[in-house]
Amino acid sequence: MGDRKKSVTKTIGILTSGGDCPGLNAAIRGVCRAAYDRYNMSIIGIANGYRGLIDGDARLLKPEDFSGILTRGGTILGTSREKPFKSRNGEYDADVGKDKVEIIKENYKKLNLDCLVVLGGNGTNTTGYLLSQEGLNVIGLPKTIDNDIVGTDMTFGFHSAVSIATEAIDRLHSTAHSHNRVMVIELMGHKAGWLALYAGVAGGGDIILIPEIPYDIDAIGRHLLKRARDGKSFSIVVVAEGAQSVEEAKMDKKERKKYREKTAKPSIGYRVAREIEAETGMETRVTVLGYLQRGGIPSAWDRVLATTFGTAAAELLARGDYGKMVSLKGNEVGSVDLSEPAGRVKTVPSDHYMLDTARSVGTCLGDE
Repeated sequence: MGDRKKSVTKTIGILTSGGDCPGLNAAIRGVCRAAYDRYNMSIIGIANGYRGLIDGDARLLKPEDFSGILTRGGTILGTSREKPFKSRNGEYDADVGKDKVEIIKENYKKLNLDCLVVLGGNGTNTTGYLLSQEGLNVIGLPKTIDNDIVGTDMTFGFHSAVSIATEAIDRLHSTAHSHNRVMVIELMGHKAGWLALYAGVAGGGDIILIPEIPYDIDAIGRHLLKRARDGKSFSIVVVAEGAQSVEEAKMDKKERKKYREKTAKPSIGYRVAREIEAETGMETRVTVLGYLQRGGIPSAWDRVLATTFGTAAAELLARGDYGKMVSLKGNEVGSVDLSEPAGRVKTVPSDHYMLDTARSVGTCLGDE
C-alpha cells in the first residue's frame, strides 16, 4: 500500500446521480482507491443519488466494496434523478414534510462528512454547485454519454456510447443494403448532438441530424435522391433525439413542445422516416437504440478516463480544494469551478472540426 499521505479531508460521501452510463464504477473505484489507499480517508457510500442523501441511506465502504468493479457497467451505488432544489418551489418530502435541501444539509452533518463527491451530468453537477452555495463542500466528476458538460472536453461514458452506437450503425448497413432501404437510427442527445455526430461519422452515416443544425426535409430528400441516381441503393440516416426542423427552430419553447407532441410520435426518428417516405417515396425503417447506449461494460478509454478523473478528485480532496469539477482540457486533467457547468449545456459549435469532417466526406447534415 505504501506510505499514506496527509489529507485535509478525513471523511467523504460519494454518490452517483442521473442516468447510468459505462465508467461509473471505474470512477468510483478511482476515487475510493486513491482516497483510501493513499490518504486514509473514510468513505461513505450514498445509495441512489441525492435521494439516498435525503433518506439517510448510506454506509461505510470497505476496500472490498470498490475492488473488482473496474469493468462493471452501471453503478454499485445505484442512482436516481432526484432534484432536491425543486423543493424550493414548495415541493416537500412527503415523509417528513421538510425542504429536501435542508434534509440533505442535516444528513451531511450527521454523517460527519468533510466533502460530498458527486458523479453525474449537468443536473448532478448543477445540484452540486447549488449545495456548495448552501455551505457544503462538494467535488464533481463529469459523466454522461452526451458529452454535453461545460468545462471539460470529454466526459466518461461518451466513448463507450459512441462505440455501441457505431456498432449498431455498422449492423444496419448490411440489412439496408440487402433490402435497398433507408434506415433511420435514433440516438440519444436531447440538447446536444455530440453522440450522433461522432457515431454518425464513425459509422459512415449518409445523413446526420443534430439539434444544433435545424434540418430541411427538402435538402434531405435531394441528398437521398441524388444517392439513388448515383447508384447507391440504400442510405443510413443518424438522428439525435433532439433534432429539429427549420420550422421548429422558429417556434418558441411552448409552441415547439406542442408541435413535437403532435408530430414526433412515438419519437423523432419515426417522424423523420415518415417525412423521408413522403418526400422521396423510398422505403424507410426506424431503429431507436434507446437504453442500449447506456448499458454494458465501459470501453478501455472510458476506464482510463474515469480512473484518472477519480484519482484527480482524490487529489482535490486531499488539498481541501472544494467547489470544483474535475475536467479534461486537451491532454491535461485539471478542474474548473462548479459554477462553470452549472445550468449550462455544451452544444456542438458551428465551427467544430467534426462538422467539416462530416461534410468533407459527403455527409449531409440536413441543411444543404
